[in-house]
Amino acid sequence: MKTMTRCAAWYLSAVVMAGAGWGGATSVLAAPVTAHAKEAGAHQGQGIAWHTGDVASAFAEAKKTNKPVFLYWGAVWCPPCNQVKATIFNRQAFIRLTRRFIPVYLDGDTPDGQRLGEQYKVRGYPTMILFRPDGNEITRLPGEVDYERYVAILERGMAATRPVKQTLVAALAGQPLSHDEWSLLADYSWETDRTQLVPEDQLVDTLVRLAKAIPDKEGETATRLRLRALAIASNAEKRLEVDRTAAESVLTRVFASPASVRAQFDVIVNYTDSLAKWLYPEGKNMPAKLGGHWAQGLSALADDASLSMNERLAARLAEIQFAKARQPGSPLPVPLIKAARDMVKQADRATTDRHERQSVIYTAAQLLEEAGRLDDSDALMRAELKRSPAPYYFMMALGSHAKRRGDAKGALEWYEKAFETAEGSATRLQWGASYLGALTELAAQDEARIEQTGRRLAAEIGKTPNAFYERNRRAVERTVQTLVKWNGDNRHRAVLSRLAPVFAGICAALPQSEPQRNLCEVAIKPLL
Repeated sequence: MKTMTRCAAWYLSAVVMAGAGWGGATSVLAAPVTAHAKEAGAHQGQGIAWHTGDVASAFAEAKKTNKPVFLYWGAVWCPPCNQVKATIFNRQAFIRLTRRFIPVYLDGDTPDGQRLGEQYKVRGYPTMILFRPDGNEITRLPGEVDYERYVAILERGMAATRPVKQTLVAALAGQPLSHDEWSLLADYSWETDRTQLVPEDQLVDTLVRLAKAIPDKEGETATRLRLRALAIASNAEKRLEVDRTAAESVLTRVFASPASVRAQFDVIVNYTDSLAKWLYPEGKNMPAKLGGHWAQGLSALADDASLSMNERLAARLAEIQFAKARQPGSPLPVPLIKAARDMVKQADRATTDRHERQSVIYTAAQLLEEAGRLDDSDALMRAELKRSPAPYYFMMALGSHAKRRGDAKGALEWYEKAFETAEGSATRLQWGASYLGALTELAAQDEARIEQTGRRLAAEIGKTPNAFYERNRRAVERTVQTLVKWNGDNRHRAVLSRLAPVFAGICAALPQSEPQRNLCEVAIKPLL
């Protein structure tokens, strides 16, 4: 699993959360939308004149002022979103910079959030896009880099004479590019691209081609392109072949100096686990020198005071993941476990902002879990429930931990509580789908409870504006697929026969002219 310094990739999924412990979603049952909306606007960056959800007016103003539009897509519960707010959006220099563009905050849980998300092809939180005043996309910004790099990328985007899409075409055609254009390609948020520039199955090859085309083949930009190609390949759903010699050459260059490690820290930290396991299955054939430098580089990042606390925690997490990948089955070194526990205690004491804590405590809990301290991880998250702006996020992880212990009753209690207390329409659908999935897995014979939850979800879908766009639609599809799979042996057909007309009624209630009606019918068809 990738270290979560962003929700994009990574892109948080309630399915992952219910099954593995970490992910995200929101709800409306226990709290009104107005409360969520208030929280959503409370910490997006004090002093920034956000157009909150009003994309049309933002582009209208952009055309009048000839300023670019900066679109930030996020959610209250999302740890990486809160990290961006706490380390970038709160900086006075960044707030001053926002006067040069039109900033738009699009919360995924607002009534139009998912429809607009589909329109602008954003899925993972956070996604940040820079547009020209005419609406053409310039570039997508990464959410996991440090402040200085982030601002440099933003400045290059605003100064760009053409969108990254055109720059990419020119680069692949062998045309000359400026240094800034090469940097925009290397720093582009490929993980949130949604195939805007390159089909997913061609992305790795495209990045390798770019690295070969860049004039300064030994520079940091070429190294970054090669490293990101390796990282994305290592995390691909379909296992890709690896040229280990070429890969080791790139990694050797990255870990050759502290400056290079620091320059590439976001990729190193986020992808160490997948890279190490992809290149060296079962820890075999890893060169001792490379392994030593890799471990030293991660340790140095964890101790680097120039990084934020969350980034340092993520580096320590990657250090533990690397130790496990390097020597599978071996006990973790006691000093490494102690370093992890000490860092978590320090982070807990030092982080006072409740929104920043949403990212810090999330990563700290992951770190304790990876270090084999599951009870400590639980204690940390339980203590956070009272102060978190989105406690339901941690409840899902607590449910996952209970499941790991074999405590099905405790797991379902946490999953249900998370569903009932969550806020935000899109999040509620995702959390509800996850709770239903947990029920069918852990209490498959409890037909009454599963039917009741199915009806609750159907009611939630029916009252959710734009329920069949983006994340909402995926939650509905997941709900239907869960029920169909649960009835795979046809033992629960009586329950499904009662639920089917309830879901069909959602579609029937939509006007014939409503585009969502067809989307609804397609989504629920497997249930009928």
